[in-house]
Amino acid sequence: MCGIVGYIGTRTASEILLEGLRKLEYRGYDSAGIATVLESEIHCVRAKGKLHNLQEKLEGEVNPSQIGIGHTRWATHGKPEEYNAHPHMDTACRIAVVQNGIIENYRELREKLKARGHQFRSDTDTEVIPHLIAECLQKIRSQESGARSQEFTQNSELKTQNFPPHPTPLLEAVRQAVNQLNGAFAIAVISADYPDELIVARQQAPLVLGFGQGEFYCASDTPALVPYTRAVLPLENGELARMTPLGVEVYSFDGQRLKKAPRTLNWNPVMVEKQGFKHFMLKEIYEQPGVVRACLESYFDADWLHADHQHSPVRFNLPDEFYNNLQHIQIVACGTSWHAGLVGKYLLEQLAEVPTQVQYASEFRYAPSPLTPHTLTIGVTQSGETADTLAALEMEKQRRSMKSAQFEARLLGITNRPESSLGHLVPRIIDTHAGIEIGVAATKTFVAQLMAFYALAIDLGHRRQTIAPYRLDEIINGLRQLPALIESVLESQERYIEELAHDFTETQDFIFLGRGINFPIALEGALKLKEISYIHAEGYPAGEMKHGPIALLDANVPVVAIAMPGTVFEKVLSNAQEARARDARLIGVTPMDEEEAAHTFDTVIPVPHVDEILSPILTVIPLQLLSYHIAARRGLDVDQPRNLAKSVTVE
Repeated sequence: MCGIVGYIGTRTASEILLEGLRKLEYRGYDSAGIATVLESEIHCVRAKGKLHNLQEKLEGEVNPSQIGIGHTRWATHGKPEEYNAHPHMDTACRIAVVQNGIIENYRELREKLKARGHQFRSDTDTEVIPHLIAECLQKIRSQESGARSQEFTQNSELKTQNFPPHPTPLLEAVRQAVNQLNGAFAIAVISADYPDELIVARQQAPLVLGFGQGEFYCASDTPALVPYTRAVLPLENGELARMTPLGVEVYSFDGQRLKKAPRTLNWNPVMVEKQGFKHFMLKEIYEQPGVVRACLESYFDADWLHADHQHSPVRFNLPDEFYNNLQHIQIVACGTSWHAGLVGKYLLEQLAEVPTQVQYASEFRYAPSPLTPHTLTIGVTQSGETADTLAALEMEKQRRSMKSAQFEARLLGITNRPESSLGHLVPRIIDTHAGIEIGVAATKTFVAQLMAFYALAIDLGHRRQTIAPYRLDEIINGLRQLPALIESVLESQERYIEELAHDFTETQDFIFLGRGINFPIALEGALKLKEISYIHAEGYPAGEMKHGPIALLDANVPVVAIAMPGTVFEKVLSNAQEARARDARLIGVTPMDEEEAAHTFDTVIPVPHVDEILSPILTVIPLQLLSYHIAARRGLDVDQPRNLAKSVTVE
C-alpha cells in the first residue's frame, strides 16, 4: 500500500523522485522520504506527514546525485513518525532500502541481527532488510577477498593483474537477503559503495520498471513513470533487477538470468493531471460517461442489433470451457469492488439464471465455500494488486487442481489494470477501460466494473437462452443511452447537490436505503461518504429498516433512499415513509416526475427515467457527488482521505 520510486540516469534524481512520489501519494501519506548517493555517502531526508513536508525540508538543498530511491508511507508496523519513515539504513548507513509490503518474520530476524551487533533505529519491519543486505554483502566481500588471496599465492604471475570487483556483489547480497524474508514485499536498494547500481526485488507486491534513454526508473505503480516513459516492464513474483546507467538485468531469486522485454503503455501524462478540476475525484466522476462509452465500444458488437442475433452481442472471446455446463459462479472482491460484485450477482442470476455468491476475499481465504463442480470464480479488483483477492484466487486455483475434471478451476479477472498481478494469475481478464484513477475513493472504476458485469451477464444469458430477444434488445439499447444520461445528471444536478451539501457539514450519521439491484448502490453511497467525509454512514436494504436500524433515526439522521420505478418502487417509498415518521430528513434519488415520490421525500435529487435493471449506473452518480461536496465543504482532503490507500497490497 506504500509507494516506492527509484531512479538512475543522467538527471538530478531528487527532482524525479519527488515528482514520482506526488503521483504515488494516493498509496500512502503518513510520511515520506528520499535517499541518494552523494559523495560516497547515503544522503537521506525524511519527514512525517504528507509529501509537502518532505518538499519543504528539501527546498534550497543542492543535490546533484543521479541515483536515488523514494517512499511515501501507509503505516503498518510502527507509528507514522519520522523515525519510522523510509528509507531505512543499516548500522553503518551505507545501504538504504524502501519497501512496500509486510515482512512477516521480521521479529525473528531483528532479534538475530541485534544479537550480532546490528543497531536498529525504528519500529518497522522494513529496517531488517538493509541490515540483512549489509551482513550478506560483508560475507560476499570476505569470500571474494579470500578467494583472490588464495589465487594470488598460487600464481605469482598474477601480481601485476588488476582484480575487478565481483560484477554484481550488491545484487547477490540482495538476492541472499530476500531469500530470508517471509511475506509480501517490493523493495528498492541503493548503496554508497555501489553508486552506479539500483537493485529492486518483488514478491507478492507490485513493482514496475521504466526504460528511458540512458536512464531507468522503478515504481509501485505506472502513474509515477508516465511523465518520463511509456516503456515499462512489470516484475513478477520472485524476480530481482539490477539497474545501471547502461541497462537493466533481471534475475530470479535463485540467481538465474532472465530474458525480459518491456512493453509500451497506451497512456500519456495528461491522464494523471487534474485538468482544471479542484480534485482528482471530481475529474474522475466527470470521466464516467467516457468510461461507459469505452466499455460499450470494447464489449459489444456495434452491428448486433441489425444482425440475425445468432451469435452473442458481447465480444469477450472467452473459451468455450468458461461457458460449458456452467452451474455456479462465485465472486471474490473487497470494498467497492465487492459492491460491484453484488450488482453482478443480481445480473447473473436474473439475466443468465446462474446461481451466484459474492464473498469478501479476506473471509474467503480462511473460510472458503465447499467446492462445487462446474464453477466460475471471478476476482474483481480495480488495481489488480489487492492482496486478499489475489490470495483467494490462488487458493481456489490450488485446491481445485487436486480434484477431478468437473471441479477444474475456471478463473476470470475483472480489473482496470490487465498488466497487474491479476493478469498473471488468471488465464482471462476483462479490462474495464477506466484509465488511471488517482482518487483513493473509487468512482469511475466502479461504474466500469458494473459495465463488465452487464456484458458478462448478457453474454451468458444469450448463450443460455435465458433472455428473450426483445428484452435483450431493450437492455442493449438502454446501455447505449447511459453515457448521455450520466452527462445530463452531471450537468443538471452538480450545482444543486453542491448547495445541498451545505446542510450536512455538521451531520454525524447518515442512512442509505435501497432494494433489489439498488441495495448495493446504497452500500456504495454509504462507503463513499465514510471514506472521504468521515461521517458515519450505513447502507441497508430498505425492507430491513424496521428490523433494527430504525432505532437509529431522529431529526439529526438524514436518510437517502434510492427509489427507481420498477418491481420494488412502491416498497421503497413505503419504507421511506417509515423513516419519515421518525422525523428523519428524507432525500430521494428518483425521477423528478414521479408524483408519489415527490410527496414522500423532503428533498429529491432527480435522475432520468431508465430501465430498473440499468439504474445502478445512474443512481450512483448523485451519491458520488453528494459525498464529494460534503467532504469538500468540510475542508477535507478528498483525494487522500486519512488512513486509506488506493491499492491494498497487504493483508
